[in-house]
Amino acid sequence: MAASGSILGNSVRRKEDPTLLTGEGKYFDDMEAEGMAHVHFVRSTAAHARIEGIDISEATGMPGVIAVHTAESMPLPPMPGMPGVIPDEMSRPPLAVGKVRFVGDIVAVVIAETKEQAVDAAEAVIVDYDFLPAVTDGAAALADDAPVIFEEHGSNIAFNMFQAPQDEGALDGADAVAELEMLSQRLAGVPMENNGLLALPGDGEITVYVSHQAPHALHGALAPMLGMEPENVRVIAPWVGGGFGPKAAVYVEYIITSAAAVALGRPVKWTESRSEDMLSLVHGRDLRMTGKLGVTNDGKITGLEIHVVAAGGAYPAIGAFLPQLTLMMSQAVYDIPKIKGTAISAVTNNTPVAAYRGAGRPEATQFVERILDIAAAEIGMDPAEIRRVNYLQPEAFPLTTKTGANYDSGEYEKTLDAALEHSGYAELRGEQEARRTAGAAKQLGIGVSSYVEVTAPIGLHAEFGAVEVLEDGSATMRVGTSAHGQAHDTAFSMLVHDMLGIPMDKIKLIQSDTGEVPQGAGTMGSRSLQTAGSAVHVASENVLEKAKQLAAHLLEANVDDIEKGDDGLQVAGVPAKSLSWSELATAANDDAKRPDGMEAGLQHELVFDEGDSTFPFGSHVAVVEVDVETGGIQLLRHIAVDDCGRILNPMLVTGQQHGGIAQGAAQALFEEMQYDDEGNPVSASLMDYLMPSAAEFPSFETYNTETDSPRNPLGAKGIGESGTIGSTPAVHNAVVDALSHLGVKHIEMPATPMRIWEAVGAAQPA
Repeated sequence: MAASGSILGNSVRRKEDPTLLTGEGKYFDDMEAEGMAHVHFVRSTAAHARIEGIDISEATGMPGVIAVHTAESMPLPPMPGMPGVIPDEMSRPPLAVGKVRFVGDIVAVVIAETKEQAVDAAEAVIVDYDFLPAVTDGAAALADDAPVIFEEHGSNIAFNMFQAPQDEGALDGADAVAELEMLSQRLAGVPMENNGLLALPGDGEITVYVSHQAPHALHGALAPMLGMEPENVRVIAPWVGGGFGPKAAVYVEYIITSAAAVALGRPVKWTESRSEDMLSLVHGRDLRMTGKLGVTNDGKITGLEIHVVAAGGAYPAIGAFLPQLTLMMSQAVYDIPKIKGTAISAVTNNTPVAAYRGAGRPEATQFVERILDIAAAEIGMDPAEIRRVNYLQPEAFPLTTKTGANYDSGEYEKTLDAALEHSGYAELRGEQEARRTAGAAKQLGIGVSSYVEVTAPIGLHAEFGAVEVLEDGSATMRVGTSAHGQAHDTAFSMLVHDMLGIPMDKIKLIQSDTGEVPQGAGTMGSRSLQTAGSAVHVASENVLEKAKQLAAHLLEANVDDIEKGDDGLQVAGVPAKSLSWSELATAANDDAKRPDGMEAGLQHELVFDEGDSTFPFGSHVAVVEVDVETGGIQLLRHIAVDDCGRILNPMLVTGQQHGGIAQGAAQALFEEMQYDDEGNPVSASLMDYLMPSAAEFPSFETYNTETDSPRNPLGAKGIGESGTIGSTPAVHNAVVDALSHLGVKHIEMPATPMRIWEAVGAAQPA
């Protein structure tokens, strides 16, 4: 609800959209520089092979070619995956040394005057491979007879240090035990704008423009990799066309392109093609989960066992650590007395895995919500009801779960009630029964899911923010987050306007530039409003208090009598005694006008730390129609009730819900990165990787409840990933529900028509 007299809580149009719609926003690939060269990478066509030789002789002499480098002529330090977590032996050499480990590994780089010349020359580089057996499945990589991908490490175990409860007897007292093995399949990020970078070298320094979510993190990695002092490296993310997690990674392509620019002393650009993107941009998910859930006949959970095997890709990084979040969130929204969990990550011969929308949390919800439906079927209980009898109750919060998550607040049943009401759940079940009785070819499926997720996760609950009022009466905000579509300019401007009264069109956002913003964690983990937004809020509050003290001094009034006016501050009840923001900012910079002891300027900066993560939640209902004769499937409706704490701008929340639901439903029904037995990707283009369009989906029905978080002054939680986390299991459950009366108990994702058709043919009627 909007506060009285406040802009907060109201739908406010995005400030960013005119620039986007008119094409005025500049992306890195729109930028040109005098003397700019282009790079193109020679990528391995083998998933696992020794490099016997690289012949660059023909490429070197081709038109426009400036240089062709291999690891021998461009020695660069290996890039660690996750220091202290991933074994050092699994660090990635920017240019392959001795061996390639996935299709897409870089064996050489061509630098030419034009992009076309670089591409032509790259095709002339000949690589002699001694092919080795490849393995792309995490479980298969851990088998005794699996090819060892890093011989110097001695095994394919990338990470096996997960902390999780080891409660014995998790299934004791159960009247029924549900069992499940499922794959949260490998996904590609597929942002609208491909990856890339423009490097501009100077005298002992470099500036890079890059399509990235976390410029400061990239800065921290780039400087030492180039052997340069941090103050001589500047990273700027201009307009960025989507990220979804993969653009938070540090890519070896950035290192090579920047090193080439420094070596040549001229600008160099790398612009990724879509086919490159599908191979080189990190992938997401790829967790195989198995386990058991014990329940009594009245639906109460007795305990959960969950075991996770992750495929981390050829050079494991944060993706190998993300199953830690899967285990942490495996208690979900339920009162589970006992949990036993294990997880292990393996190195595999495919694209490395890192964060992708939800990053470890969706997988936990996918498993728990799927196995809960199986348990409901075992005891003959409605899926919605089994959830209701197991919810953690509001009075339990704050709560540290058995898996180590510090839940802040939650009213889980409230979101389920709203989702059931908005969907017309009882009527849907009635229609489903009528179709089953009639033996209709097109059966109705209704899927329910409830979720809790963690936002501003481990190490991401603090952020830099600053607000300054300038002498022209405008305001400038600086934040450490880095928007790439989330409307931070709108949201943060609302906060400054609400606190200071300065019109939103006179408030400027400075972000995504390590030369302008001293620090920042970037934008990922649904963290921006609760961290950077809170920093802007607190900074504005401090600016207001300083301005009140200054106004009281200049107007010879008591500070308690100073209040906001139309364009500044005034004495309460005496509008004529006022000072504009322009006058206040000017006075703040005048030593003669400030009171003794007051610092110059009208600004404040801080790092706001909320101390811990927040935990949004919600419930979704999906309605699908499945043709049992052909396997054809259509998502008819999707109803989402998400709780992201106190809502700043409902329009922005709705946008995030719609985008998240689309990505989550796409995992359930369409998307999957697939590999053959030799490790060759077989869905590495948009001809084969099924990206849905708006035509494949209905208009989503989105609603909200608001349960404030006590961890920040805005009461905010994240919303960027909630739609993805809640939607996938709801749609997945709906598909199985449509066929359950035929004896179908589970279908792997994506639930394609072929998989549905095969499941129906193999099933025995219930």
